[in-house]
Amino acid sequence: MGYADFSTIWVYLSTTPLLGLTVTLIAYGLGYRLYVASGYHPLLNPVATAVLMIILLLVLSGTSYDTYFEGGQFVHFLLGPATVALAIPLYQQLSKLKKIWWPLLTGLLTGVVVGALSGMLIARIMGASLQTQLSLAPKSVTAPVAMGIAEKIGGLPSLTAVLVVSTGIIGAVFGTRLLSLMRVRDDSVKGVAMGVSAHGIGTARAFQVSREMGAFSGLAMAMTAFITAIILPWMLMYF
Repeated sequence: MGYADFSTIWVYLSTTPLLGLTVTLIAYGLGYRLYVASGYHPLLNPVATAVLMIILLLVLSGTSYDTYFEGGQFVHFLLGPATVALAIPLYQQLSKLKKIWWPLLTGLLTGVVVGALSGMLIARIMGASLQTQLSLAPKSVTAPVAMGIAEKIGGLPSLTAVLVVSTGIIGAVFGTRLLSLMRVRDDSVKGVAMGVSAHGIGTARAFQVSREMGAFSGLAMAMTAFITAIILPWMLMYF
């Protein structure tokens, strides 16, 4: 394909919602191939790589985010069905879930409280504004819920969205290795840790390790969003 052919395709796509959808799929496909070729190196997480490629393309082409998202929103819409589908592998772990529900719930509550307050405390010590601290509080919750929480508690939803994605990528890149260094062997425990700290991106990484780890990560991700939405506004009254 020559430059003229590529230019023609680009001009056509840039006038339709297909631009965002096509760019997203191609970027992730290239990112995943690079990830596989590297032997699944955590620093080459396909989500992080795809995000960087999309940002670079939009900047170099002068394409606005709104134009990109006209097509990218179709992939965004699929996050809902994908999240619901996580119930299938979790159901397959139902017998184990019944045995560990109490320590699981305790761990989730602890993770939500520590994750939110530690982030805010570090930001406060480093001189961040109150709005930035509040935007940081729901950083470990899946993006749509986190943005809604941030808006309700006085944070900046757009900043929260960036922090959520960054948290997920960092968790996916370093989470499994850190758990290995800590000699955590149980996949259900590792899955909960990933879901609490790195939401959907961490859950995707957990499924690459094992179905059990992915199932418990998906559960932890959903429960973290639910618990955070309920208790975070109450916690901030005393922070």
